Amino acid sequence: MGAIIAQLSIGKQYFFEKFCGKDDMAKKFYAVRKGKTPGIYTSWDLCRAQVHGFSGAEYKSFPTREAAGKYMEPDRDRTVEKGSGAPEPGVLVAYVDGSYKGGPEFSYGMVLLAADGERHFCEKLQDTGLAKMRNVAGEIKGAEAAMRYALEHGFQRLIIYHDYEGIARWCQGDWKTNRDGTKAYKAFYDSICGKVDISFVKVEGHSGDKYNDLADALAKKALAH
Repeated sequence: MGAIIAQLSIGKQYFFEKFCGKDDMAKKFYAVRKGKTPGIYTSWDLCRAQVHGFSGAEYKSFPTREAAGKYMEPDRDRTVEKGSGAPEPGVLVAYVDGSYKGGPEFSYGMVLLAADGERHFCEKLQDTGLAKMRNVAGEIKGAEAAMRYALEHGFQRLIIYHDYEGIARWCQGDWKTNRDGTKAYKAFYDSICGKVDISFVKVEGHSGDKYNDLADALAKKALAH
């Protein structure tokens, strides 16, 4: 009997979320702009079902349905995908990736695309604690570098293309920041997101994406020197 009541309770909650518009039941709203079924969802589980395994998925969490709706507006972004053209003025597109081969050293590679052209960056870093996260450590630092560049150069919007899911999930509060490195990363994002509109796009690693592959090659180049 208890199991039946629990199932009825869950079913009732799902009914109200889906059909009655009970926005007060949702702490966050997840806007899926590109995914299996684009739309606004009221839980991470529902959102994840639409973006998991979908190459080039675009999604972001918001505190209100109104903000999520603005994100869903057509042609809000003119991003660069596989050489399709330059972003609009004021928009910076960044592809980031990391590399690791042992010890305390790791690196990141970053490709920046703006209205005035394309720029390449790479850097080797040393941090014994952060290096425990291997190549993810480099991807974190690449994302931070992209945020810093956007802020320092006056960009209003930043779109970060990444292949490790946590690059977005930690920032958006969907994953717990259990390590010192992820806590610092989330704090860094929080210090900038009010000044630059930051969104994330997950791409599949080593899938033939021109700029993702280039960011990977830059990261490996930095680590080799």
